Amino acid sequence: MRRLAPIALGLVLLWLVGYPLLVTFGAALAGGGGPDAPLGRFARAPAEWLALWRSFWISVASVAGAALLGIPLGFLFERRDFPGKALLGALVALPVALPPLVGVIAFLFLFGESGFLSRAVMALLGRSEPPWRLAGPGAILLVHAYSMYVYFYLFTRAGLARRDGALEEAAATLGASPRKVLWRITLPMLSPAFAGAALLCFMTSLGSFSAPYLFGGSWRVMTTQIVASKLNGDLGLAQVETVALAAVAVVSLLGLRRLEPRRRLTGTVRGLAPRPRPLASSWARWGACAAATVLTLILLSPHLTLVLISLVPFGTWTLEPFPPVLATSNYTGLLSSAESWRPIASSLWMAAAATLVALVLGFLAARRAARGGAGGRFFEGLLALPWALPGTVFALALASTFSVHAPWLGRIVLVGTPWILPLAYVVRALPLTGRSALAGLAQLDSSLDEAASTLGAGPWRRFARITLPLLRPSLVAGAGLAFMTALGDYVTSIVLYTFDNRPISMAIDGILRRNDLGLAAVYGVFLMLASSAAFLAWGRERQAG
Repeated sequence: MRRLAPIALGLVLLWLVGYPLLVTFGAALAGGGGPDAPLGRFARAPAEWLALWRSFWISVASVAGAALLGIPLGFLFERRDFPGKALLGALVALPVALPPLVGVIAFLFLFGESGFLSRAVMALLGRSEPPWRLAGPGAILLVHAYSMYVYFYLFTRAGLARRDGALEEAAATLGASPRKVLWRITLPMLSPAFAGAALLCFMTSLGSFSAPYLFGGSWRVMTTQIVASKLNGDLGLAQVETVALAAVAVVSLLGLRRLEPRRRLTGTVRGLAPRPRPLASSWARWGACAAATVLTLILLSPHLTLVLISLVPFGTWTLEPFPPVLATSNYTGLLSSAESWRPIASSLWMAAAATLVALVLGFLAARRAARGGAGGRFFEGLLALPWALPGTVFALALASTFSVHAPWLGRIVLVGTPWILPLAYVVRALPLTGRSALAGLAQLDSSLDEAASTLGAGPWRRFARITLPLLRPSLVAGAGLAFMTALGDYVTSIVLYTFDNRPISMAIDGILRRNDLGLAAVYGVFLMLASSAAFLAWGRERQAG
């Protein structure tokens, strides 16, 4: 029985993660490269290659933009001490907890043609036309840099907190200037942290859909190209596009991993990281506090705008720079309308169910992966695969696989049912729950389990009394991130949702098309609060672990 359990688990994970990709790959190659076959049409269409190239270069540019903002912020909040630093440092990290769609619509409300800044400029200059259009690659890069700078900010702070202060002190004692210490000691020590943040940012940008979909227009990247082909009924071409994007993702991931610097300096840490340096005078400290507060408000301004827009009743704000009427009617209308509440209920049950299933599967796979060997590497690879590929790839792969009734081939019809979307959420959540469990298992002391076994405790008792309590912080952290991701999912939902299980993201999409900004903002505020709560719970459990 013990030998059959890992085999059964491996087959389930293969069916969920690997099999849909194989089906999509086989369908993409069907018909060869003839002029009428999907592969042939893709190879001969310049627009397809252009979309693929745009996906790549905008991901590279997003890494650069996020690094330019996130790295200086990390140095400011980790190396300087001033009043309010702890609170402001936590607030600066909050955008990472927000679903991509919420951040995008918040940007739309603040910087869009009919947003606050545009209306203010129109009123100030007496213009009747918006002074700019938030569209095209510039708008996408702006949103990407804003939403992804937190990766560099958090990784930089973590790297600075772990660095060996003795090396910097020794260099300063030998006469090195602060600038030389920065370039020759500090930054090389942080290079693994920068590489990790760049990898995460690049892969997130490559799979980004919300910003290109809402701001790109006719300027398409491959994620929006896939969805457009699917919605136009050209499933064959969408499958080829999916394989092409997956290939770029895998090649990019392998290339970035090979470029990741070796831990030359970080592997020999013997000293303690230096304490943050307080500024010399009280004026400097409070000045830094004021500057950090203003910067934090600027970074959180799109989300503060979202809260404000949620208080604007429908039809009351036309050309004025500031909404003339603020009320809670959008909130009361949402709470009193069963139809308006329905997307929230759908998202909550689907996210909760997917998180529970992903938590169980991720934990079981992590336990097997922690044992090492070929089987361990197999399970660890299955857990990592959904993270390495964009969400659009898995959404289309699941749609292709589970739209055919062929039980003897492991294929059943789930497309069009309420179950396909939670299944997709499970697949996307597996890396979060599995990697968190794997990290927790790596920190367990095996002697505790051995001592309990010596005292006569059986496997289930040892698991319930020793293993599970020690793993609780890691499991809760993974579950919180998984729930947060599923609750605000947009890229998978737009491909797989049905009207019966329409999630919040698709409700927002439809409401924006009706130009009911207030109600769309109410849904966005709900997602923002729920995701922030999950993020804070993740942070507390992570510190407890």
